[in-house]
Amino acid sequence: MALCGRLARRAPGFTRQCRLSTPSLSSRAFTSRASASPLALRTSNESSATYRQLRAFSKFAALRNQTQDAPDAKAYMRSGAVPHAKDLVDVKKVLVIGSGGLSIGQAGEFDYSGSQALKALKEAGVHSVLINPNIATIQTSHVLADEIYYLPVTPEYVEYVIQKERPDGIFLSFGGQTALNLGVQMNRLGLFEKYGVKVLGTSVKTLETSEDRDLFAKALGEINIPIAESIAVSTVEEALDAAEKVGYPIIVRAAYALGGLGSGFANNPEELRNLSARSLTLSPQILVEKSLKGWKEAEYEVVRDADDNCITVCNMENFDPLGVHTGDSIVVSPSQTFSDEEYHMLRSASIKIVRHLGVVGECNVQYALQPDGLDYRVIEVNARLSRSSALASKATGYPLAYTAAKIGLGHTLPELPNAVTKTTTANFEPSLDYIVTKMPRWDLSKFQNVKRDIGSSMKSVGEVMAIGRTFEESFQKACRQVDPKFLGFQGAEFEDLDETLKNPTDRRWLAVGQAMFHEGYSVDKVHDLTKIDKWFLYKLQNIVDCTKELEEIGSLFGLKKEVILKAKKLGFSDKQIAKAVNSSEDEVRARRKSFGIRPWVKKIDTLAAEFPADTNYLYTTYNASSHDVTFDDHGVVVLGSGVYRIGSSVEFDWCAVNATMSLNKLGKKTVMINYNPETYSTDFDVADRLYFEELSYERVMDIYEMESASGVVVSVGGQLPQNIALKLQESGKAKVLGTDPHDIDKAEDRHKFSQILDSIGVDQPDWKELTSYEEAKKFAEDVGYPVLVRPSYVLSGAAMTVIRSEAELKDKLLAAADVSPDHPVVITQFIEGAQEIDCDGVASNGNLLVHAVSEHVENAGVHSGDATLVLPPVNLDKRIQERVKEIAQKVAKAWSITGPFNMQIIKQEDPEGGEPKLKVIECNLRASRSFPFVSKVLGTNFIDVATKALVGREVPEPVDLMDVKRDYLATKVPQFSWTRLAGADPYLGVEMASTGEMACFGKDLVEAYWASVQSTMNFRLPQPGEGLLFGGNLENSDLISIVKYLNPLGYKLYAANNEVKQHLEKNAEGVQVEVVEFPVEDKRALRAVFEKYDIRGVFNLAKFRASSLIDEDYVMRRNAVDFGVPLFMEPKTAVLFAQCMSEKLPKKEGIPSEVRPWSDFIGGRPL
Repeated sequence: MALCGRLARRAPGFTRQCRLSTPSLSSRAFTSRASASPLALRTSNESSATYRQLRAFSKFAALRNQTQDAPDAKAYMRSGAVPHAKDLVDVKKVLVIGSGGLSIGQAGEFDYSGSQALKALKEAGVHSVLINPNIATIQTSHVLADEIYYLPVTPEYVEYVIQKERPDGIFLSFGGQTALNLGVQMNRLGLFEKYGVKVLGTSVKTLETSEDRDLFAKALGEINIPIAESIAVSTVEEALDAAEKVGYPIIVRAAYALGGLGSGFANNPEELRNLSARSLTLSPQILVEKSLKGWKEAEYEVVRDADDNCITVCNMENFDPLGVHTGDSIVVSPSQTFSDEEYHMLRSASIKIVRHLGVVGECNVQYALQPDGLDYRVIEVNARLSRSSALASKATGYPLAYTAAKIGLGHTLPELPNAVTKTTTANFEPSLDYIVTKMPRWDLSKFQNVKRDIGSSMKSVGEVMAIGRTFEESFQKACRQVDPKFLGFQGAEFEDLDETLKNPTDRRWLAVGQAMFHEGYSVDKVHDLTKIDKWFLYKLQNIVDCTKELEEIGSLFGLKKEVILKAKKLGFSDKQIAKAVNSSEDEVRARRKSFGIRPWVKKIDTLAAEFPADTNYLYTTYNASSHDVTFDDHGVVVLGSGVYRIGSSVEFDWCAVNATMSLNKLGKKTVMINYNPETYSTDFDVADRLYFEELSYERVMDIYEMESASGVVVSVGGQLPQNIALKLQESGKAKVLGTDPHDIDKAEDRHKFSQILDSIGVDQPDWKELTSYEEAKKFAEDVGYPVLVRPSYVLSGAAMTVIRSEAELKDKLLAAADVSPDHPVVITQFIEGAQEIDCDGVASNGNLLVHAVSEHVENAGVHSGDATLVLPPVNLDKRIQERVKEIAQKVAKAWSITGPFNMQIIKQEDPEGGEPKLKVIECNLRASRSFPFVSKVLGTNFIDVATKALVGREVPEPVDLMDVKRDYLATKVPQFSWTRLAGADPYLGVEMASTGEMACFGKDLVEAYWASVQSTMNFRLPQPGEGLLFGGNLENSDLISIVKYLNPLGYKLYAANNEVKQHLEKNAEGVQVEVVEFPVEDKRALRAVFEKYDIRGVFNLAKFRASSLIDEDYVMRRNAVDFGVPLFMEPKTAVLFAQCMSEKLPKKEGIPSEVRPWSDFIGGRPL
């Protein structure tokens, strides 16, 4: 066990003293004394306070020696040995800056850290004001924040809020890069001084030093800490000169950029020319550095208070060597392959750096370490909470964000209690008796033309964290958490295996698996190709050997107790063992249980079980021999959302957390199961018990049986819990609360779904499930093109395609997918130009309790997760809303729904002028991604109502929220991450592409939408006088409407060809459009065109996704994104935003009317 040695080494000083009779003090306990040896006797010129602090824990050891009782830590905390807060910062009202919509590189972890900061403010009795347009988050509720503004996180809007609220302090380190950049900008504009707002925690100067590469290099040079040699440049020519000095291969990074955005590797001048041109559009300054590809990568999380107490809370090591962004790497904590000398060398350097920079709060330091020597380089320092600090908090149980917020308010580490154990102080370094593996989740297959390689710029959309007692156990758990289709460590087919091993893609670990399982590669060969440390590869070899051993046994009855136990200790699932011995999961489970082999439940107590600790933060392992807890709660199990991915994100975490809080209010004990470190639901004080575990049938049943739970909630965590609901009930005999899983199945199965709709008289588009191309062709001819093709059973529009001609149909069904009786496809009539309506509801025993009707701005055919939602709707008359309610009532009754559900309905105009037709296209018997949005806009917590229905307690009477007259509305808009996905075509279709959402309120549609669009990340509003470029579909009048709105404002209008120019000038009066040169194959020349004409906005209305990479419209859309220019590519929203610009520009004096707190819009604080 590599762990044990590390534990002994890392045990903090004071836990060691519990065993020593001599009151010594290890140098680890307080590094604030690093200058003098802490063991030196007290010198005459020392103050008694420092001496008291130095002796505090020794006093504790001495106390223990007198009585020989077990240490009573609570009494120690009460004894006054630790002084109480004296120099607190004097603030009455603090502004907290949120991170905005979720995007690649900045996701749910900032909901978690911001929530922790708000919690700390609440405890301190300080009034909090939060600015965050991300309506799906948990922090944007009055449980945590006193006032909330759903507004863009820009200097302009934040200044308006400061004028209105007059706060005296501001937190910048809890909103990711967005908040940090905002702070730096506002400081430059002198706004903090102007309004007398104190920046709490780390100063803006320190933030600037850590972000500006030149200042950073200078600062680290002062204390002789080596950094990767870099030269900051601001033009392509300078970059080429710098590369000659540094020497190829090199890496380019952008300053002030998020998650390695705009960075990459170049091996020669040609590659560098293209890369630097692209990076300079994202950032004014880029750095040319020597590449250290192949070195080990490590991170340390450091906490420091204003009194200079400084500790390293967690260290992590990347499984992938340097060259892959840490957000795209598999990471383990604590480090496994560092020697004691390496570990302490980097630890000492971290503390030295954080002190020198003057960080107050939390900070992370990333290193490159020479694989075969003691040479290292600092890669970067984040002087804010980052994605890895959320991971470190969950991995160690040390609440970094909460502690950082307390430090920002002036507390010191020794006076803060350890929030998890509640029995020791926060001034300690956690020790772990387990190992954690973080694995990223990518969704690159959802995009066309996207490059699959992973490098220095992050592409993953989410991450999982697995806890085990061996590396193998932890690693295999992580593989399954990333996607239930993986059974554990395994291989997959590759066209060129060696190429993938050399140059990593998002499927790299599968390539390692393929090489070791199926191609017989040795550890040495894999190491030579991948540069992954051999220690990890030998561990993976153990998994391969065990699999082969199981395959040789080959039958269920050949499995002896020892073999099953060995496999379980290496992290094998029942399903994985079943596959190896040609059996089934249920049979292996029964045999395992007959041998009495069950998982053990262990606590994460931050102290490696060396101190009495009372925590509810749990995981399961087979590498143990006893439970750390007793099971007498019989609580309700709530299944969380699992990994964030496109289509399932923070909104489901909001649902899970709210369900848990509602259950607690109803007096029920709760058990949360989730494995996503970015979430608030995996915080130790949300549920009565938190299991950081897989959401598989096997693990959920293990926990359900051990806890002898009273029920399980499957409807608040998105699709993952739904997928195992039926099995939990049928095979596991678990009590599933709410809608019967058989009914859920009737909604998921197209045939059953359709029959029920027909039987209750609810309309739906024509569809058929077909098993051959001939049948499909005939169906398409009957209903007319376009048609929608999809495989049966699918989430978030995955693999759906709109087909517009027979040739496309043939290509799709014969070339792309094998249509056969085993793989049927569903073909649906696709209704063009129809409006889409979303209906979210909650029912109890088939009776509708509450519902919300939102309309989409975009036409049907844009996935509802990518659509702009308006609530209350503006264009749906009362009759339509009533008809939607009637459909909701019928559906609730037909499926006898208890709990949350959601429907998507199409409104198709009648050509004869009769009533429009309403057709149901989808129904999910679970909470949907719009639940937080509708709850917050209507001021009624839908999940709270649903939870009461699930347990049948305090169920409210039905109310019609849509009947209430409101003098406001809100629009929810998508956040895309196109910039990250090199090559992907920014186009909206039936496949979901957005990674997050924002919503803003206003008195009308224009006001709300105006604020919403500006709250998308890095959005820069084109100012009158600048250039706008037009292109795309000319068949309808949308482009003309846009030009009519914008022309009077004084923009310069450009087109890429004559056809667009003539179309616009002919149809809109007094419009002049200039045709610009448009090189489609030379990115650099194109960039020069954008600069020459000062093009600051692009309207390119796409009808179809591009078929080639030199298609003019594709090039225009893709480069707008790459050059950081706002792109409007969907007709309805483009026209709406042009209308907003025409009404809102030029800007008027004073505070705009949309700057109002949420409580003011909805009249109170119901949520």
